[in-house]
Amino acid sequence: MLLHVSDLIKTYRGPDGAVEILNGISMTMNRGETLALTGESGSGKSTLLHLVGGLDQPDGGCVDIDGVDICALDDASRAAVRRDKVGVIFQQFNLIPSLNVASNITFQARLAGVEDPDWTRNLTTRMGLADHMGKYPEQLSGGQQQRVAIARTLAARPALVLADEPTGNLDEGTADTVLDLMLTLVAETNAALLMVTHSERLAMRMGRRLRLRAGRVA
Repeated sequence: MLLHVSDLIKTYRGPDGAVEILNGISMTMNRGETLALTGESGSGKSTLLHLVGGLDQPDGGCVDIDGVDICALDDASRAAVRRDKVGVIFQQFNLIPSLNVASNITFQARLAGVEDPDWTRNLTTRMGLADHMGKYPEQLSGGQQQRVAIARTLAARPALVLADEPTGNLDEGTADTVLDLMLTLVAETNAALLMVTHSERLAMRMGRRLRLRAGRVA
């Protein structure tokens, strides 16, 4: 088992007191699995993704990644787990504007000390980015920027890929192409993919689906 989430609880302080976002969420994933996380806006999908990735801390419960309870770690140790085990793909791409495509793609792998030029060339070719390596993010279309973001994540070969609405800013045709590439490459690296999506059509292409409603598994 790669991922074990147990009884996660998360609340935020609002003007009228505590607001419960997640209430006792539990789930598991194995390597090679793909799971769509669905539910209405405000159901807790992105919050759960951020907790799994160690980007935030729960108020209760635990997240175990490859045998390590990341909720028991300090900030530096959680960052090390993210660097070595987890890749995150955001809806807004989060590319570094001052770096060209080539440098953006290798950025995460270099931080993790696992840069592999052959694997990077393979990724960029299959992502259709080989002719854009010297360009900067502002010179690319939305679909191209998302491909760079995916390539950057997969270049480090993470065990767990977390994707928060990775095709949310793309038209339907481009979204399908991007998801095709992501599913193929994740399968080749035997990574687990946990993807937040509002699209039932895209969710049906994942191996499993988990629906949240008001902070609970529906």
